[in-house]
Amino acid sequence: MEFREPQAIYLQIGDYICEQILRGSWPEGDRIPSIRELAVEVEVNPNTVTRTYAHLQERGIIENQRGIGYFVAVNGYREAREHKRRDFVEKELPRVFTTLDMLKMGIADLQTLHAKYRSERGEQHEAE
Repeated sequence: MEFREPQAIYLQIGDYICEQILRGSWPEGDRIPSIRELAVEVEVNPNTVTRTYAHLQERGIIENQRGIGYFVAVNGYREAREHKRRDFVEKELPRVFTTLDMLKMGIADLQTLHAKYRSERGEQHEAE
C-alpha cells in the first residue's frame, strides 16, 4: 500500500478497509485480517492498525468479537458508505468544483464524462 501526504496513515488504512467492504471483498459478518496480519500486509507498525481498528469500531464499521477477531459489523456496509460519502463531500468535492470552475466546465460536462466512464466499464447507472 502506498501512503500519501497529508492524511494520517491510520486514516488511509481505514479508507482501504472501507473500500474492501464497499467492493464486496469483505461482506458484513465476515472476519477481516487480524491487526498483525494487516500490519504485515500494508507494512506498518501494528499500533497503527490498532488505531485504525479503534477508529472504525467507533463508527460502527467493524466490531471486535473478543478472542475471535475483528469482523465487518452488521451495518458495516452502510456505515462505510456513509463514512466515505461524508469524506468525499467534505474533502474531494470542493477540489472537483474548484477544478471545474477553473476549466469553465459545468455539471453537465461532468455528467457526460461520468456516463462515458460507466459505459466503458460496462456499468448501468444506479439512481441512489
